[in-house]
Amino acid sequence: MLRGIDVSSHQSTFDTDGLAFVFVKATEGRSYINPHQSAQAARARSAGCVVGFYHFLWPGNIAAQAAYFVEKCASQSHDLLAVDWETTSEGTHASNAEKDRFIREVKKLRPGHRVLLYCNRTYWLNIDTTSYAGDGLWIADYVTAGEPRIKATWRIHQYAEHPVDKNVARFGSKADLVAWARKE
Repeated sequence: MLRGIDVSSHQSTFDTDGLAFVFVKATEGRSYINPHQSAQAARARSAGCVVGFYHFLWPGNIAAQAAYFVEKCASQSHDLLAVDWETTSEGTHASNAEKDRFIREVKKLRPGHRVLLYCNRTYWLNIDTTSYAGDGLWIADYVTAGEPRIKATWRIHQYAEHPVDKNVARFGSKADLVAWARKE
């Protein structure tokens, strides 16, 4: 298992020691851009980490959100891209169809990138009805690292959220992760 973290604008600085990957929040809806994403990605790249970016999905305007994400995120060739599907600050969430359409739109707009679904265990087991996760499932379940309580195949497991979101990736080596990200 490879270790990684995900960060948002709240973590302007973070430690990269021992990490193989870092996901950075890029955008939310059609109006928010993380002002620190370029610096956060540069920090991760300089440490030799695989970089990913994620978009916090809101219901509605799915094609516009996908376009906004790929236009505003600081991604480079072969970076990982993800959709964060969870409850918004207004207590709503995108539907299954909207989540699926967003993933497909991003894949169409950025065919050279892997696109993943991030959601928590409750969403995966009780809200998701399609099991569509694009190129891989990134599951949040705060238990032992690498042991999320789901039967589905997953790529990344977020197992802790303090002091930062901690993750493990199901790859044998960093070279395997790099090759997968490059679609080799």
